[in-house]
Amino acid sequence: MVDDDLRSLSVPLETPPMEARLAEFLPDGPGWQYEPKWDGFRCLAFRSGEAVELKAKSGKSLTRFFPDAVERLKSVRAPRFVLDGELIIPTKEGASFEALQMRLHPAESRVRRLAASTPAVFVAFDLLTGPDQETLLGASFADRRAALETLAVSFRPGVELTPSTRSREQAQAWLNHAEAQLDGVVCKRLDQPYAPGERAMLKVKRLRTADCVVGGFRYLARKKLVGSLLLGLFDEAERLNHVGFTSTIADEDRPELTRRLESLAGEPGFTGAAPGGHSRWSTERSGDWVSLRWELVVEVRFDQVTGGRFRHGATFLRWRPDKAPVQCRCDQLQISSGNRASAQ
Repeated sequence: MVDDDLRSLSVPLETPPMEARLAEFLPDGPGWQYEPKWDGFRCLAFRSGEAVELKAKSGKSLTRFFPDAVERLKSVRAPRFVLDGELIIPTKEGASFEALQMRLHPAESRVRRLAASTPAVFVAFDLLTGPDQETLLGASFADRRAALETLAVSFRPGVELTPSTRSREQAQAWLNHAEAQLDGVVCKRLDQPYAPGERAMLKVKRLRTADCVVGGFRYLARKKLVGSLLLGLFDEAERLNHVGFTSTIADEDRPELTRRLESLAGEPGFTGAAPGGHSRWSTERSGDWVSLRWELVVEVRFDQVTGGRFRHGATFLRWRPDKAPVQCRCDQLQISSGNRASAQ
C-alpha cells in the first residue's frame, strides 16, 4: 500500500522516467552535459516525510527489495523530493548486476540478509521535485542539475550524486577507460525539460569485442537453417565454456553457413559450461543445439558481462581465420575494478 503522502507529491507515482536513444558517437558542440551510464536498476525515488517509494522503469515497485536504499534516502535532509537515479551494488570487481538480480527475492528474511551483506547505492542524476514541492519537469536540465547539486549537499553515504562533465574529451575518456560499473555515457541537452517516457536523451554504450570459438549452433525455429552461433572461451583448465550467442546473421548467408557448420558437426563442442538441452541434431524451439569441432573463430561485439557470460546477444563482426581457437581465452572478459560513483 502506497502512503497517501506520496500521492500528494507534485510528480505522480505513475510518472515514467525519461529515457535515452542509442547513438554511436558522443555528440559535439555547446549545450551538452555528459554523465556516466550506470550498470544497475533505473528507478525514481519518491519521498514524503517517512514514506519512500522506489519505482522501476517498468512501473513496478522496488521498495520492499531495497530496504537499505529506503533508509538511506530517508537520511537526506529534505522532507520531500522526487529523484531520478540508478540503484547499483558496488563490489571489488565493479558494480554487480548479478547481486542486484539476487535482491529481487520473495522471502523477506533473504531480502534483509542481502540488504545487510550487499547494500545498494542510489546514484542520483536528476531532480523532478525539490523540497519546496514545486515540480521541476518543465525546468531546463541545467536548472534541475543546479537544484540537485544543492540537495546533494545533504546526501549521506549510500546516496550519491552522479559525476558530470561538459567536456566531450572527458566523456570520451570515460568510454575508453570506463570502470566496471559503467555501461556507457548519457548525453543531455542543458536546455531540455524533463520528458517522462520519451527517449529524449542520447546514450553511447561502452561496447567491447572478443574473439570466440564457435562451439555449436542452433537452427531457426521453423527452418533447418542456422539461427544463432554459440560462442565459447577457454578457461585456465583448457575447458571451452559457453559465454553467449550471436544471431546477427544475414538471411542470404544462412544457407551456405548452415552447410559449413553441418560439415563441422561433432565433438568436442563445449567441454566446460554448456548451453542447455544438448543434442547433435536439433531445433531452436526445443532449445537444443549442435556441437561443433573447434575450428571456427569469430569476432563479436558485446556490452556487459554477467556471471562470466554476455548479458545480451553479441553482434557478429567478422570471421577470424587468422586466429587459433586455443587463443580465445576467458581473460578477454575481464574488466578493471573501480570504487562506487568515482568516474571523475
